[in-house]
Amino acid sequence: MKFSVADLLDQLSSEQPSQVDQLAKILKLSNKSDKASLDLAVSSLVKIGVVEQSNEGGLTRPTKSALIDARLRCSSKGFCFAIPEDGGEDIYIRDHQLNHAWHGDRVLVRVTREGGRRRSPEGGVQCILERATRSLLAQVEQQSEQLLAAPLDDRILAGIKLPPEDSQHLPGETAASVVEVRIDRYPVAQHAAAGHVVRSLPLNGGPAADRDLLLTKAGLQDRAAAPRSSGKTPTTRGRVDLTAQPSLLLKGWKQEDAPGLPAVHVEAKDGGCRLWVHVPSVGERIGLGSSLDACLRDRGEALCLGEVWQPLLTPALNKATTFSPGTEADAVTVRLDIAANGELIDWEFMLSSVRPVADVSADQLIALAERKPKARSIPTALKPIKDQLGQLETLRFCSTLLLEHERSSGAVQLDLCPPQLEALGDLRSADPSGLRHRWVDAFNPVDPHAFLQPLLRAADRAWTAHRIDLQLPGIITQTDEPDSNLLTDVAKTAIALDLPLELDDEGCPSACELSQVFQASNQRRVLEQQLSHALPPIQLVACPQMPSTAADSDAEEAVSSSANTSLTPWTCATQHYSHLVNQQLLVALLTDGKDRPTVRQKNRLKLGLKGAGADLTWPLFTATQDEKLNGLVSDRIVHRLNSRRRQVLELEKDLLSMIQARSAQPLIGQPVEGRISGVQSYGFFVEVGESRVEGLVHVSSLNDDWYEYRSRQNRLVGRKNRQTYQLGDAVQVRVINVDVLRNQIDLDVIGQGSGESTEPESSEPLPVALSER
Repeated sequence: MKFSVADLLDQLSSEQPSQVDQLAKILKLSNKSDKASLDLAVSSLVKIGVVEQSNEGGLTRPTKSALIDARLRCSSKGFCFAIPEDGGEDIYIRDHQLNHAWHGDRVLVRVTREGGRRRSPEGGVQCILERATRSLLAQVEQQSEQLLAAPLDDRILAGIKLPPEDSQHLPGETAASVVEVRIDRYPVAQHAAAGHVVRSLPLNGGPAADRDLLLTKAGLQDRAAAPRSSGKTPTTRGRVDLTAQPSLLLKGWKQEDAPGLPAVHVEAKDGGCRLWVHVPSVGERIGLGSSLDACLRDRGEALCLGEVWQPLLTPALNKATTFSPGTEADAVTVRLDIAANGELIDWEFMLSSVRPVADVSADQLIALAERKPKARSIPTALKPIKDQLGQLETLRFCSTLLLEHERSSGAVQLDLCPPQLEALGDLRSADPSGLRHRWVDAFNPVDPHAFLQPLLRAADRAWTAHRIDLQLPGIITQTDEPDSNLLTDVAKTAIALDLPLELDDEGCPSACELSQVFQASNQRRVLEQQLSHALPPIQLVACPQMPSTAADSDAEEAVSSSANTSLTPWTCATQHYSHLVNQQLLVALLTDGKDRPTVRQKNRLKLGLKGAGADLTWPLFTATQDEKLNGLVSDRIVHRLNSRRRQVLELEKDLLSMIQARSAQPLIGQPVEGRISGVQSYGFFVEVGESRVEGLVHVSSLNDDWYEYRSRQNRLVGRKNRQTYQLGDAVQVRVINVDVLRNQIDLDVIGQGSGESTEPESSEPLPVALSER
């Protein structure tokens, strides 16, 4: 079909009926077979209650439904859960209730059994809204008389039937390779999935081949051609000239095709500081609903592949919006006043012209950190920015001030920066938006993006409060509270390592409290890794215009909250389409918003100034403008952006794992020092080397005793010799095997573990919990 069920449902409302002919026109279905598929889909959806049909044939969505919109997540062991899009409780799906849905598919689920204490609810898949897998990596196998593709992703619990001509891709004596398989038919009734081999991909073809392989695995290998356009020319009317201001470009990325980043300028003020954040003006150049806008929406995000980028913007647009020292450029600027305690007390948004004076690189920050406070000489690396050293120190003060305010307001701060491997390229730097994960990155004085992160989050908080105050729509970030049971498990792990924590009847410490306790521990990294797994991911949510009764309290809450959730991000529009949408809304306010009720009124309201909503007594936009702006933040767009976000995060994770695995290949057979980073019933994981690659010591290789798994203490204990292997222990291991494709490293212990256990000999073994890492 040329459309998915999700595409169809996105065109239906619960109020206004739609005819089948209208849907065919909207979905651009012209031939008879496509229209027949639409008729069949509508008929099936009516039968299962997903769509309602009137006697006149009008189609609507039910106002209330027992079906839950969710994303399917499966494990290699065959366990599958439906993760609700609205952040509700995960639903366990037994294999006979999957109805041919695969890992990653967007589905509608009906709950068949309510959950209880420490037990998830159960349900069944009623409808597959959208398939996540259109092609996959596989190895060709001959099974009896059938030629099958066995997916390398063992979370896809099905084989793909191939035509006989694909037998040429059966493993032979040629160089090791895998194949890309395109799905021609998904499984239905008694018929298995069918597909065909598109191409063969080498396993040891170098970095470029590895990138191609991982893009294919993530489903991001096909990139549509973009229109050759740099967009519209930004307006000159109403721009504030800030070209005399010595703003700085904090650049951690080194690749030429990396996205452009904001420039910043700061001054000390009343114990706090006054900060200007100048963001490349992308929103002004993109026409709403244009072919360029559609292309960027389809791309969703810029892809960092280490030493290569696939930018969000077209080459012409990227060149037009990237700031360079000494060159005048158009910007969307916010001026922020920050109090001595790190709180935002005033702001103003404006269109501006800027001229940054210098780049600040990681090498210069390293030289600055190594320079003695009272040294008169200036290192060679710092000479190009010698006139801006005072401002750089003030920027550091401003960043740490904002970080401390975020921490005191409940933000979880973790130090989990990636390993500094050369092959990682630009992935070594922190994400400048600071919104890639649920926690806040700890300050790193030699990473330019660590300076930039809290500054950009402050700008995002200001726009969040301003947007709410003026009752404007937006795409916001949102996350659920961590599961208290998971936090309790992390706290018990910390207590087993003798950290000063106590559990009482009221529950465990919060994630923020745990992170603060971990900072003083010599086991900080392994504990923070455990805590990061307990934090739910950030999701994007469409936020329509707000009623005025709720706007005041929500705006105040947005300013006072400093965690990296419930923000309206707009500062990295060169990197994320969600930021671009929010910047388009901000630009619309500054260029098209009515600043007075009538043309006869002489006094104009400064729409970019804090508190403007209190004096606003007239509509900001016309009805047509309102409709266009609300269309930017539809649920349909946000669903697709969340899906692309998951693909990108998984791609970056796989790329990191593959580069780490490649770095471990020369270590095969060699003894290396490591630290236990996780303990399970089947063995324990060890981080080894500067690459921090993680390998598994399987319990079957510990042949000196029978080891029991103590889940509460995160340790394995020998029955006879009482030998223990516990989270955080230093161990010496040997690298036995490296499977780069599956990111699996097998290790073997050299010598003994951490020593005698303090438990008595009569201690009964605890039940073994079979769980996946």
